This record gives sequence, C-alpha cells and structure tokens, in this order.
Amino acid sequence: MGLLLALVVGLLASACSSGAPETTLDKVRESGVLRVGTEGTYSPFTYHDPSTNVLTGYDVEVIDAVAAKMGLRTEFVEAPFDSIFASLQSDRFDLVANQVTKNAQREATYALSEPYTVSDGVIVTRADDDSITSLADLKGKTTAQSSTSNWAQVAEDAGAEVQAVEGFTQAVTLVKQGRVDATVNDNLAVAEYAKTTGDTSVKIAAKTGDTSEQVFAMRQGDTSLRDAVNTALGQVRADGQLTQISEKYFGEDVSSGEASPEAPAQAAAQQSTWELVKQTAGPMALAALKATIPLTAISFVIGLAIALVVALMRLSRVAVVSQVARVYISLIRGTPLLVQLFLIFYGLPAIGLTFNPFTAAVIAFSLNVGGYAAEIIRAAILSVPRGQWEAAQTVGMGYTTTLRRIVLPQAARTAVPPLSNTLISLVKDTSLASVVLVTELLRVAQVAAAPTFKFFALYGVAAAYYWVICLVLSFAQGRLEHRLERYVAR
Repeated sequence: MGLLLALVVGLLASACSSGAPETTLDKVRESGVLRVGTEGTYSPFTYHDPSTNVLTGYDVEVIDAVAAKMGLRTEFVEAPFDSIFASLQSDRFDLVANQVTKNAQREATYALSEPYTVSDGVIVTRADDDSITSLADLKGKTTAQSSTSNWAQVAEDAGAEVQAVEGFTQAVTLVKQGRVDATVNDNLAVAEYAKTTGDTSVKIAAKTGDTSEQVFAMRQGDTSLRDAVNTALGQVRADGQLTQISEKYFGEDVSSGEASPEAPAQAAAQQSTWELVKQTAGPMALAALKATIPLTAISFVIGLAIALVVALMRLSRVAVVSQVARVYISLIRGTPLLVQLFLIFYGLPAIGLTFNPFTAAVIAFSLNVGGYAAEIIRAAILSVPRGQWEAAQTVGMGYTTTLRRIVLPQAARTAVPPLSNTLISLVKDTSLASVVLVTELLRVAQVAAAPTFKFFALYGVAAAYYWVICLVLSFAQGRLEHRLERYVAR
C-alpha cells in the first residue's frame, strides 16, 4: 500500500513538473515566439513599407533586437491602438510595442519596461491658426486623439474636448480639414509627418511642456517577462544597436535624454498617388477574396440558419419558446454590432472563451444577421395564406413536411428582396472586423494610407471594391427573383 501511495505521489509530482508553463515568460521560451501587439499604421514607429508592404518601423526594429537577445523570434499582431490594451489583457499577444507612454495609471495597471524612447509633447494646428500658442489655449478647443493614448489625457486635462480617432494620421487629417482645432502628440511623430509629406498646411503651435518616456507594456502579472525584456533591452542599448536604430529613423539618438523637435533634413522619396493605387489594388482584392467575401458568405449562411430557427420559435404557440426568441431579437436589434464584436472578442476571454479573430467575427456577424433576418422570415411565413396549411393537413402532411414543401418555398419569394438587403449590408459591415484584428479590405486600405496619407485615393479604391461586390450580389438577387417568379400562377 505504501509503495502504491509513493508511486501515485511520484506520478502527480511528475505531471505537475511537466505540466503547462506557469508564466508567460515560460510559455514564450517554450514556443520560441514573442507575440507583439502593434498598430502597423503609426509611421515611423510601426507601419508597412509602401514599396514592399512589410511591417517595419522604429518600434518594430527595437523589439526585434530585444527578442533576438532573448533567443526568440517575434510574431506581430496588428490592432488599432484603442483596442490594443484590451487585446493584451485577453492574451492576444504578450507585449505591446507601440510608443506606449509611461504614466502613473499605466504603471499601476501594466508591467512596463524601461524606457526606450524619449520625446516632447507638441500641439499641432493649422498653419493659419494663431489662436493656440500654449497648452492653456486648448481650453474650450476640440482636439483629435486616440482615446487610450497619453496625449488624450493631456488634452483633456488642459480643458479640450477630445474627439476619438484611431491614430495620429487620422487626427492630423481632421486638423487639416478644419474639423478639429488641434491634435497633441509627440514631436517625433510630427517630425516624421513633416518629413514624409512636406505638408505646410499644419504647424507645431506649442509644446505641452513635458517630456514623455515610451515603454513596452505587458500584463501586470508578467513581471518575469518584463525583467527579461529589460535585461535584453539593456544589452541592445549597451552594444549600440538602440542608438543605430534611433539614428536610422530620426537622425539622432532619441533613446535617452531630451528629444529634439527637429526633423532629419533628408526627405523621403514619395510615390505618386497613381503608383500607390496600382500597388495597393492587388492586396486589397486579395483581402476581399480571403477575408471580406468568405466572412460575408459564412456569416450569412449561419445567420440564415439561426434566423429560421428563431422565426419558427417566434411563431410557436409555446409561450416560453416564443418569449426566448423575442428576447434574442430584442438584444440583437437593440445593441450596436460594434459592441457585439467587442463583447465576443474582448469580453468572452474573461470567462474562458477565446476565439481567433476570424471566428469571433463570424460569430458576431452570424448572430447579428440571425436577429434581423428572423423577423424577415417570420413575416414571409405569415404572408402565406392560412389555407395552404389547412390544405396540407387535409392530405395528411405533418408540420415539418408542410413547412418544407409548401410554406417555405412560397415564403422564399417574399423574403428574397429584404434578405438580399441584409446580405448587402453585411458586406459593408465586415469593415468593422478590423477592430477585432481581422485583416479585411478596409484594414488593408488603412495600412496603405497610414504612412502615405493618401486617404481619399486608397479609401476610394476600397469603396469601389465594396460597390462591385454589392453590384454582383444585386445582379444575383435579380436573377433569383426572376427564377422564383416563374413558378407563380398568374
């Protein structure tokens, strides 16, 4: 008995020692991969090279160097900055490398590395606007900021009304368009914008008066990973790599000390708008074929199945069944699709349900289609005369047979036009999938537009693709309606 007990204890100890890694650092070392969250649209820190479409930038190269010192390779996951911390908390990646500014709130919430960039805060306005000459002048003004950035808090503390945008590129565009008064950001991003575009329609109107430090952010409990990153970062700093990367992008060492607001004198080569459109049209089409269209098709088919079940539940004479269907429809139609996406992608991991981006988007879109299409199908079924049910019962048909062979074929003709509208709306709604990390058509356009600032041309191409897809669906709808009309007695 004692021998058996010792054997069991030994097996349990062995299982525990060979079980899953206990910390994120253990998992990272075991896999050999450091998952890094970044925007991919914040030049020069993290962006796609317009000529190669390869993710690059100051932050990308620094974290690559740090990972190499740790004996790891990096795997980048791109996400809008406003959702990047939610993605970190839901374990979509291990670390954020995206010019995260160190502040007291983030220090209390996340495990932050040692600083690897130092920059000054500046206020950008239109060149002809002289109403803002200091941080105090932002009071009563409107600024455009990424809502989760440190600069949003700076602007808000100064008394500005903050309009949320995805990043600096959208913010400076709103300033140029006169839709907001200013944007607050670090001098390095502004200098890169000036260097890349040569834009003289905006200017640095004032400094915020503070120097910010940028760090890598990890989950609060990942202190061992933070310590390992700090050790590697110290090695990258000591052997001169950090200085080399800094000088490559900014013409000076911005990894320590006080950053200078001056931009490097050498201007970057620029592509013409037409060249950029030709270069990006292919990747956009590929994204439409690999993500937008499959996401639409899969979600619509599953959504129709859900809708049919829910519609029949609504028509049920069993009160509880009918009420459950009513509640589901009410929830879907009463909440925004974007909120549903965030709940499924960022909320469910809190209760142990984690889905990859594409699956999460399919679930959200399918449930959304199911809620709206259920009422369309119910109305179509009710449009079939009651006498059809009674005639079927007279010849001995059961409920299921009557539904399948008599009612649904007639209801389909009524339901096709409104269901087609739902499908076309779904094509356009897939553009929201980018917020849950799906690289679909719009995301590709955003990636291409971010470092080049060619918003109108690239978003116009994206709009054209959506339009063509919808035209094809409209044509298919017409053919289907014509086919169904052939079987209608006149």
